[in-house]
Amino acid sequence: MRAFARETSAQHHLPLANVEFLLKSAHYNAKAVQLMAPKTTHGRIRRAWISYRKRHVDPIRIRRGAAFWQANRRTLQQVSQRTGVPEAIMVAIIGIETVYGQYTGNHRVLDTLTTLGFRYPDPSRPERQAMFRQQLADLLVLDHQGVLNAMTVEGSFAGAMGLPQFMPGSLMRYAADGNNDGKIDLASNVDDAIASVGSFLQQHGWVRDVPVFAPVRLPAKPQRLVQDGLTPTTDWPRLQAAGTQAVVSGPDKWKSQKLGVIDLRDEIHDTHDYRCATPNFFAITHYNRSYFYAASVADLAQAIQDQMGS
Repeated sequence: MRAFARETSAQHHLPLANVEFLLKSAHYNAKAVQLMAPKTTHGRIRRAWISYRKRHVDPIRIRRGAAFWQANRRTLQQVSQRTGVPEAIMVAIIGIETVYGQYTGNHRVLDTLTTLGFRYPDPSRPERQAMFRQQLADLLVLDHQGVLNAMTVEGSFAGAMGLPQFMPGSLMRYAADGNNDGKIDLASNVDDAIASVGSFLQQHGWVRDVPVFAPVRLPAKPQRLVQDGLTPTTDWPRLQAAGTQAVVSGPDKWKSQKLGVIDLRDEIHDTHDYRCATPNFFAITHYNRSYFYAASVADLAQAIQDQMGS
């Protein structure tokens, strides 16, 4: 930890005494360790798309999402026009992350990131420990810049903060000042939260006027087309040659994009939900690397849009 303090101080031009003071002030967060520990009691956790979707695309988020959209229509419209990200997608992300600010977390971020950065519970994942150390360094920089107070700021058990649950690195690099007051407050300023979600997705490759999922009918055995990873690996000509058909007429900008066929598998129910994902699906996976998460964002966005009657 002393070596980390010296390295962070030198790399980011922070007073070493301040860095050491903050690190010494951190307390071990046993809950974060418990929640991050690998689940080995019953072996590998089976993928369960149906129950995952049900938890996230639920009546409460749909109802509150419509109300959130109504209350913040002007900001959502302005950010959408600037970034190309649809209002419904931004609303859905904030809904899935915190149910519109209801659950933002009560763990002190300094404690969480220091614990996971130096006492990560899974020794087989050194890259995860390194990631949390980097986030800790970013937190120390933000504290020095006066963006937040590292002694008091709270977030999730993983260190995510505010309505959109930004990690310190995302706050530093992608957050936006939504109401032009010269500061960014993701905990209590809805305009900043909306603008930051739009900014994050735009900077991670969101393509204007392209849906999250291409409107296609996949061939009878789509499993041979399925990909893994966070980058689309095929395109429309190859999918069309494999028997994929477009199912609606109208704007077809998606046909010029890289595409990827994904399998939202439910191992408990032995089902497969095959979809054709566009770059916008993969932009959402930068927010959370789970295919289930990105698909739930798209499905919740559609459900809220239907609720709005638009």
